[in-house]
Amino acid sequence: MTTTGEEHARELTGPWWWARRRSAVFDGALALVSAVECAAEGIPFARDAGIPVSVGIVFGLLAGSVLLVRRKWPIAVVLVAIAVTPAEMGYLMGVVGLYTLAAAELPRRVIGSLAGMSLLGTAIVTFVRVRQEMARGDLTLGDWFVPFAAVTTALGLTAPPVLLGLYVGARRRLMESLRERADSLERELQLLAERAEERAEWARNEERTRIAREMHDVVAHRVSLMVVHAAALQAVARKDPEKAVRNAALVGDMGRQALTELREMLGVLRAGTDAGLRAAEVSLAAVGEAAAEAASRAAVEAGVADGPYLSELDELIAQSAAAGMVVNLSVEGDERPYAAEIEQTTYRVVQEALTNVHKHAAGAKTHVRLAHRGSEIAMQVENEPPPEPASARAAGLPSGGNGLVGMRERVVALGGVFVSGPTDAGGFRVSAVIPAV
Repeated sequence: MTTTGEEHARELTGPWWWARRRSAVFDGALALVSAVECAAEGIPFARDAGIPVSVGIVFGLLAGSVLLVRRKWPIAVVLVAIAVTPAEMGYLMGVVGLYTLAAAELPRRVIGSLAGMSLLGTAIVTFVRVRQEMARGDLTLGDWFVPFAAVTTALGLTAPPVLLGLYVGARRRLMESLRERADSLERELQLLAERAEERAEWARNEERTRIAREMHDVVAHRVSLMVVHAAALQAVARKDPEKAVRNAALVGDMGRQALTELREMLGVLRAGTDAGLRAAEVSLAAVGEAAAEAASRAAVEAGVADGPYLSELDELIAQSAAAGMVVNLSVEGDERPYAAEIEQTTYRVVQEALTNVHKHAAGAKTHVRLAHRGSEIAMQVENEPPPEPASARAAGLPSGGNGLVGMRERVVALGGVFVSGPTDAGGFRVSAVIPAV
């Protein structure tokens, strides 16, 4: 239940059908005043009717106390007031009953019918009473005063309470409608806040996954080549010093490149953290959109805008060749520029596939094929069986098992298709097709 609903529920503290205790006290006081009034008016009624005065008093007390149930049964109160109208008693009961009837949730035809009956009854009784008084000589006005007094008295005792009751009832229904709308809006705000938190959490998870994928691509490839070159350096250090020097220089270059890329990525992460602290002051309703937008913007800043391009593919293959891998590159179709994220994904797929060859099939001949088609770009990296199956274990290259998963995530995120698996010849093939639009 919302806060507004809880406050409304706490108001329902009265006994029986009363919403509040003060309402019960107020109705009790009205019933007491009405009972006293009817009892006092019952005395002349008993004398005129020729019945004991005590009977008239008891009858008045019982009739007036009906006002106690005006909120529960307003129709009954009005009917009792109409019934005792000929006895010229229950004026307070009639006025309060009509007000309660008009303010209640009842059909308008019921309210109109009972108000019309009360109006007619009051007019008839007043007409008869004034005519009798004029006949006895108590009033010396003209005959016009009889209908005037009847109509005026009937309207005065009927119209004001009915109109006031209709106004109060309409205002009460309006307040209840506004309260319900406030409850509904509060529930919607809570749902929006929860949805914003879910979107923010989703954006954070997506950002963690993207960062982990970038770190894996940067570190795994560079470090794998460094390990391969270090192993080659160890093997030829004494036999071929010049080759050992070249391998050492390559290890140093790759280490510097890896450190440079890591520094760039960590710089973006620090900037993203500062921006996140500033964005923490934003209202919760904007968290979802801001988080999603920040994730996309961080992706562009961290990798897409400054990431590798297809023009660097020759250098990537040259690095693998320098590490002792026999790599053949074949390109089909006319080269043309693509969107930054497409070129980066293509580069990363080839890079990770070559890294896997270094890890799991060191020394195996590898074929890299790139096809530029009308509406897509296709790539394939296929290696033959390694000449020495134990070479990967000898190099001590660990595998986290996330390379293929990261490649698939990259390609699928751009609407492409990714397929990988062993070949019939004992090698391994990685294929991907990415839409160029």
